[in-house]
Amino acid sequence: MGRRIRGKAAVFLKNYTSDVAPSITIGRIKQLLIRVGCSSISESYGSDGEIQAITFTIQIPGAARPMMIRIPSNVEGALTALWLNYADGGSLSHNGNEVWGNGRKRRNKKSFRDQAQRTAWRLAQDWIEVQISMIQMQQADILQVFLPYAWDGKQTYYDRLKGGGFKALLPPDESSP
Repeated sequence: MGRRIRGKAAVFLKNYTSDVAPSITIGRIKQLLIRVGCSSISESYGSDGEIQAITFTIQIPGAARPMMIRIPSNVEGALTALWLNYADGGSLSHNGNEVWGNGRKRRNKKSFRDQAQRTAWRLAQDWIEVQISMIQMQQADILQVFLPYAWDGKQTYYDRLKGGGFKALLPPDESSP
């Protein structure tokens, strides 16, 4: 007997029905980045041959040199969200990879992988478009929107902050000598 899953479905999943291939979406992202003046764009691939991130270089006003920005695509996160949304109210198999019930056809988690790729990359495209619009409309500057994704070749600025327990964001402890 499977286990029931309730209350874990997302309230809103943008682009969850996208039928645009990741390669098309990535091409659109690259064209947008070229139009706003990026001097280089590269892709990072996983062992499965899937693109995991786009890295680009852009000049920050006042900076001595261009900054590298790395925008990842979390396909696994999208897969989990799509799966939980689909499975909500149904019965999951013991391993959690199959669902049936609630009048839905029996499906497996693996069948959602292609959709997760399409959705994750569409979300990245939408996010980049909004951030560039914010910059062009003078609602934010380049550094404000892309700073968490500044890439030193090993990790993003956000990853560095997270790895340090976000201590760099806290005021200094004045009681320390």
